[in-house]
Amino acid sequence: MAYFYYMIKVLSILWNSFKMALQELKVNKLRTFLSLFGITIGIFCIIGVLATIDSLKTKIGNDLSGLGNNTIFVDKWDYNGGPDYPWWKFVKRPAMKISEMDFLKKKSSLASNVAFFVSTSASFNYEENILKGVNMYGVTTDFNSIQTFNVGKGRYFNETDFNRGVPYCVIGNKVAEELYGKAEKALGKAVSFSGRKLLIVGVIEKQGSSMIGGFDYDKTVIVTYNYYASIFNPDNNNPYIMVQAKPGIPSKALQDELNGIMRQLRKLSPTQDDNFTCNDVAQFKEQIESVFGAINQGGWAIAGLSLLVGAFGVANIMFVTVRERTSQIGLKKAIGAKSSTILYEFLLESAFLCIIGGLVGLFLVWLLTVALGAVLPFPIFIAPSIIFLALSICIILGVISGIIPASIAAKMNPVEAIRTK
Repeated sequence: MAYFYYMIKVLSILWNSFKMALQELKVNKLRTFLSLFGITIGIFCIIGVLATIDSLKTKIGNDLSGLGNNTIFVDKWDYNGGPDYPWWKFVKRPAMKISEMDFLKKKSSLASNVAFFVSTSASFNYEENILKGVNMYGVTTDFNSIQTFNVGKGRYFNETDFNRGVPYCVIGNKVAEELYGKAEKALGKAVSFSGRKLLIVGVIEKQGSSMIGGFDYDKTVIVTYNYYASIFNPDNNNPYIMVQAKPGIPSKALQDELNGIMRQLRKLSPTQDDNFTCNDVAQFKEQIESVFGAINQGGWAIAGLSLLVGAFGVANIMFVTVRERTSQIGLKKAIGAKSSTILYEFLLESAFLCIIGGLVGLFLVWLLTVALGAVLPFPIFIAPSIIFLALSICIILGVISGIIPASIAAKMNPVEAIRTK
């Protein structure tokens, strides 16, 4: 029974505080709006930044997974880049060879899948339809085990296709739609390039664009490496070797092992520099995390200033409110209201005011996500954890802003307060 009475009392305090906050909005609209504007802008800044970064991280994370989970790219080029990138040094390095892929597959004890990859750009046509700038990938057996794409229509290459280098291809969704109208219409048809014809055996499901310059499977024609090498010279198209670690093996361990094997294969002495680079996809994620961290700090800095201004505004409202309600406070204390009850009522009212400002900020962020989602190549979403964070900030800010005015109200002498006009 005592617990039930206590809950009724708490709900009564909450309801009264909420009504007082709404009354403050109705009676002093302009003053309250200007005071809460800082809260709104602060929440808008930090939640907008966090929502955009979370969405961007999810998109880039998916794109990095598309490059291959726990995968090393053995290439003549170093992928780190930077303003002092010595491209003249890397361009002189020898191109990767298919024989080197076979050697890595034989010698590596940490690799689960090893694939050779080479690409070029070509124009493809079917009857009167022509599509330019299509990626033509030449790949070996393990490529589809490392990469994350699904063949929605038809099939992928089998072992015989790889070994014989047959003129078959698997095409992207955009290629199928541009040349044949629909994906299913492309199966079994021939697609032409440079006077040669390829039989389409499969169509890849729609993937969407990548933000990190990865594989664009929507506008791609995949062929076996043996067929590719019968037409083009792979050395002229910057081939590389993709190596995926076994489950539970860190990419760094695989990277070190591959580095040793490649030095052995290319007969490099201890004093000679590497003429290859084992690029770890996981390093891209670390670099991206550092960039996002800097953006987060900037967002918190801007939001912090706005929230500070908003907190002073809410504190000002509460000081004025306490002064306006001095006689009411005295009357409540005279009829038995405890000081703690008065304190809680004003603290909750301050928190409710901040929550209202925060909700307006969240609404503005939602409008931003709708607008950005229409123009960006990935959806913007507000995670429940971000909403919880926003409301938590509002409540804490409300308590901090209202603690001094609420304490003043709780300590008032009821007799003196009633006499105040």
